[in-house]
Amino acid sequence: MMLLKIAWRNIWRSPVRSGVVMAAIALGVWAVIFLMGFSIGMANSYVDSAIRLEVAHLQVHHPEYLTDRDVHFVLTRADSLAELVAAEPGVTAVSVRTLVDGMLSSARGSRGLRVRGVDPAEEAALSQLDRKLVEGAYLPEGQRNALYLGRKLADRLGVRLRSRVVFTFQDLEGNITSAAFRVAGLFDVENNGFEEGTALARREDLNRVLGRPGAAHEIAVMLEDAALADTVATRLRNRLPGLDVQTYMQLSPEIRLFESQISASVYIIMAIVMLGLVFGIVNTMLMAVLERVRELGMLMAIGMNRPRVFGMIVLETLLLGLVGAPLGMALGAGMIRWYGRHGLDLSAYAGEGLSEFGMSAVIFPDVYPGMYVELAAAVLVTAVLGSLYPAWKAVRLRPVEALRKL
Repeated sequence: MMLLKIAWRNIWRSPVRSGVVMAAIALGVWAVIFLMGFSIGMANSYVDSAIRLEVAHLQVHHPEYLTDRDVHFVLTRADSLAELVAAEPGVTAVSVRTLVDGMLSSARGSRGLRVRGVDPAEEAALSQLDRKLVEGAYLPEGQRNALYLGRKLADRLGVRLRSRVVFTFQDLEGNITSAAFRVAGLFDVENNGFEEGTALARREDLNRVLGRPGAAHEIAVMLEDAALADTVATRLRNRLPGLDVQTYMQLSPEIRLFESQISASVYIIMAIVMLGLVFGIVNTMLMAVLERVRELGMLMAIGMNRPRVFGMIVLETLLLGLVGAPLGMALGAGMIRWYGRHGLDLSAYAGEGLSEFGMSAVIFPDVYPGMYVELAAAVLVTAVLGSLYPAWKAVRLRPVEALRKL
């Protein structure tokens, strides 16, 4: 306890130097928290876009469908299966889909894409694409062969509302066939790949031109929480033994890769900042030791042994970290909370680039509570490491020679 009191008094004997060290630690911690939060926010944006627009949390298919995505591998009694899936605990939305790949053509060009035949209400509850409407209507009832297109795809094809487009595809008989659709509405999402490569039609319209009313290739499932995906998938596999049930991680391995890369980058950022702090602490504490050579010599001359001198220097550095780290955490947590609520708008700088990777131009930073604990531990370890060399220099002093120093 006495050593702790001495160390506490010592750090305030030079308030400017101690203040600089604490400010450096606080700024380093703040920077790490903000960069971690920004990285996690980007990852969340990408994953949320991929789940909401493309893969959902779970998908149910014919066991051979995903092998080559052949239109012949349909789900029988898809609507009954969807009701069974919807009754599972944790399921919040289910959408039965017919999926057909083909070529969409207009008078000005053509584009390969996938048409997703859906029930408008089911799909709206799952993907919320109805909220992305920018012009026209979302698959209006009563309009036959209505098509819901991405705005970027419409621009590429040179079409607008009520324009006639032709969809060419292979039907269930293996014949190349075409069907005319009319653009009923345009949507805009922060995912260029989806916006340019997917269009929506009513399921009954697509099934009619496909040649098989009631057909469906996929049942997409949204859950209360992504963490439930494996549990619910296991239950569904037991209840639907003849079907293929996969989670979003299995359907889209790039999500796992992206999350692991973001996680690795977070710790790399932390390591770089902590390394910079180590050098700053070593430099400052070494200066403090060299300025106190005579004082340290006197302490050793009156009976303070070398381990206690070593411990005093380490304690001084730890105390600086214990003051600076909470300040940095408070600043970082406050900024994360603000931007997590209001968003960080990057549309003026990288909006189009982020959309190319399926991310929103507005990032909502987030930091998991456990990361604050990890960061606090990292700061304390950094403080100890930064104090070792100055403390070693202090205990190497010889009392008699130290007392001769001016």
